[in-house]
Amino acid sequence: MIIPYQQLATNTLESILESYALREGTDYGIDEVPLQHKVEQLMQQLQHGDLLLVWSELHETINLMSKQSWQQLQQEASTTQAFNEDSSS
Repeated sequence: MIIPYQQLATNTLESILESYALREGTDYGIDEVPLQHKVEQLMQQLQHGDLLLVWSELHETINLMSKQSWQQLQQEASTTQAFNEDSSS
């Protein structure tokens, strides 16, 4: 489920973005990038609609996902559902 970032309290959103920016695999290369700059970049991506806040009901977690990845995931889920419906007929 997509969570509209505008509905979150500012400090809650900032905490989510900071947590994401501090994760392994979010290295920005050789040059050290300040955490606040990383958070600002993530916020810009949210504002432009390139990045989404996604709640997983199964795992009870919130995560950031690119819009493209979200659309691909939804397409795969639709394909799987259609296949399962055809198989059960």
